[in-house]
Amino acid sequence: MNRRSLFAAALGALAVLLTGPAVAALDVGATAPEFSATASLAGEPFPFSLDKALAEGPVVVYFFPAAFTKGCDLEAHTFSVNMAKFKAAGASVIGVSADSIQRLNDFSADPDYCAGKVAVASDPQGDIAATYGLEMIPAQSGVVDVRGDTVSHGFLPRTTFVLDSDGQVVARLSSKDDDLTPTQHVTRSLAIIQKLQQK
Repeated sequence: MNRRSLFAAALGALAVLLTGPAVAALDVGATAPEFSATASLAGEPFPFSLDKALAEGPVVVYFFPAAFTKGCDLEAHTFSVNMAKFKAAGASVIGVSADSIQRLNDFSADPDYCAGKVAVASDPQGDIAATYGLEMIPAQSGVVDVRGDTVSHGFLPRTTFVLDSDGQVVARLSSKDDDLTPTQHVTRSLAIIQKLQQK
């Protein structure tokens, strides 16, 4: 092998090392990473811990792009309408976005969206999402929410993880991979939770 070939091979190896493995969302059967975050329910911030939630039963962890945007508003509203069914099946629900806790306080209390029934947690840097294999989409200029406020944070991809009480991923629902609507994230995760209850 000549010097030029050796140099090209070395550059190729370096590129592989620098780029690392592709980010892949947690798959079914994986153990969900524990996380703690400041969350909001009915407009009141509180410390959320996945471990504590799992001690009570299965948990639906749903990542969403931004509060007060069309699809996310519909998803939160659909979760709120169905929250009694999730609770009846022994499950809890936590939404996670890059929104500030101040925005989430408003969102969690708004009767048209979370309606004081759905807890939502702040992940401003996308650190929690990253442990679940989700990559934040950089902030876009000119994005305005339904209230007319500029959305200045990045967006987490709409992805729902259904966890059994042991913290194992029993389902991963993705708008990107599965072409699911925001409403389908809710109805499918509820159906999975209800099947878990029957076991």
